[in-house]
Amino acid sequence: MDRLSVNLCGIELDNPVIPASGTFGYGYEFAEIYDINCLGTFSFKGTTKDPRFGNPTPRIAECTAGMINAVGLQNPGVDKVIAEELPKLKTCFHKPVMANVSGFSVEDYAYTCERLDQEEQVGWLEVNVSCPNVHGGGMSFGTNPEAAAEVTRAVKKVTKKPVIIKLSPNVTDIVSIAKACEEAGADGISLINTLLGMRIDLKTKKPIIKNTMGGFSGPAIFPVALRMVYQVAHAVNIPVVGIGGVSTAEDVIEMMLAGATAVEVGAQNLVNPTACKEIIENLPAVMDQYHINSLHEIIGGVKNG
Repeated sequence: MDRLSVNLCGIELDNPVIPASGTFGYGYEFAEIYDINCLGTFSFKGTTKDPRFGNPTPRIAECTAGMINAVGLQNPGVDKVIAEELPKLKTCFHKPVMANVSGFSVEDYAYTCERLDQEEQVGWLEVNVSCPNVHGGGMSFGTNPEAAAEVTRAVKKVTKKPVIIKLSPNVTDIVSIAKACEEAGADGISLINTLLGMRIDLKTKKPIIKNTMGGFSGPAIFPVALRMVYQVAHAVNIPVVGIGGVSTAEDVIEMMLAGATAVEVGAQNLVNPTACKEIIENLPAVMDQYHINSLHEIIGGVKNG
């Protein structure tokens, strides 16, 4: 096993670095900048059963050490993703890809996952029960253990590929939700999605974002994400994918020490389109600095006290 490689739900990754859904499109735009096959994999844009235009604009707001977005799952719908986006992706990415799925009912999730499960390019299904930017779906399933488990069971009944449930940090007890998903058959957990935040325009005295609130992401949320990854990784017996504010190779190692098997990079891709490539290139030197022989050996290796 190469010193950067890890195994995520039975699939080998050359390295643990994964661009997060919503920050990398369907990959081919970034393939014009660099060879995206250097990535472990990536999670493509959140896909729903039917096309979605998303939320009204403005839906992006800047803030200290991060950003707030309320894009609202804009996507062309699963039929068009399968017919048009995946064939384009196949021309530039030659590894299994992670399909990110959202929905507005349990039936929506099951339908979309069943369709994508049949696609050769899809390696994992990342089921997003945590989006804070839509009404009547997404996070409404991820804030309740029973609802998250219900989605998990429904998806597992109609799929064969690994199912990773993406959780919301906007809860009191994320561990209970993760454990409920594990008991319902989840093959992995990814966390965290964005925190809920807002900004106000001092001139107009109105919220900057039309949706009032949106998902807060960026380096500012890293300590919260790290804490939740640590808590969940020590409570479940399935792989955890760490997400939230990751922007450096050092952040990747910190997430893995907390218990993450792989690490997604989100907002940093919007700041620096080559962020993931640079993190992968920097990992060996940082590993040498901290006397780490291989990444898979440090997963959950944080010392107590």
